[in-house]
Amino acid sequence: MRTTLPDRPGALASLAASCGSAGVNILGLQIFPGVESVTDELVLRTPDEWGEPEIAELLGRSGGHSVSAAPCTEAALMDQPTRYVQAARSILAQPMSFPEVVARLFDAESDPVGPAGSVPEQDLMDMVVGDVQVQVRRTAPFTATEHARGSALADLVSDVLERSRGIVAGGNGRRVGEGASPDYDVDGQTVTAVVDEVAVGVAEVRPESLADGVREVVLRVDPGWQRRGIGTRLLVDAARLASGLGAAEIVLTTRSDNQAVLPMVMAAGLRGRIRMASDTLTVRIPVRDLKPLRA
Repeated sequence: MRTTLPDRPGALASLAASCGSAGVNILGLQIFPGVESVTDELVLRTPDEWGEPEIAELLGRSGGHSVSAAPCTEAALMDQPTRYVQAARSILAQPMSFPEVVARLFDAESDPVGPAGSVPEQDLMDMVVGDVQVQVRRTAPFTATEHARGSALADLVSDVLERSRGIVAGGNGRRVGEGASPDYDVDGQTVTAVVDEVAVGVAEVRPESLADGVREVVLRVDPGWQRRGIGTRLLVDAARLASGLGAAEIVLTTRSDNQAVLPMVMAAGLRGRIRMASDTLTVRIPVRDLKPLRA
């Protein structure tokens, strides 16, 4: 759980005493300093029947506010500096895993549903890699320290990609366009990549709008033809096709561990926004200013 305490001597001692009196054991503690207040993240073992209301009431007696709590496992007790070092190592080894890595690191959540279908407010962290925004959300507010850490990790990805430019286009060392070159056919709201009369990739702009001016795009590339720039070309053509249909924005949704998404959006030269939420990755791309694609 997280809470904000006043930055004064004895505040944390008062919280610890209240927890002890209530039979709540503090198993882990992480402190995020602020100017006039301090955010504390605690791993607590509480009585089985306790929930967030009981925790909030306990911490309120100690001067805590902005309380957020969620169940966790023993993995939450892992040393935090170790987690960040491991995250950095994962990013260095596979820069395109950045969205998935930061989602786990900062405990990104799915869109929550509250009582009676209400949607609790979530906090947002933006990180920028090239022209691509990567976003993670969660109910507990991100601290200034976490924003700085996220920005530093995004800079690390940008540095790695700058030093090895081939990783975005080729991925596995093959040149884009090696071998047979696909033809791209437009039929209605669908763009198809075709090689020797066989479809090897398709991007469909769905006919129904998700919201005013927002169209969903479904994009698939045959596994044997991936990492050759086909997905990038299909994405660009689908974006232009959607623009010609009057859309202002397109949306793609896939698994959080899909490492093809970041290089595809970056190679397309589109100012995309990648949002991580638990096990789902959503890409939103503005298309209003793109030149429409004609059949």
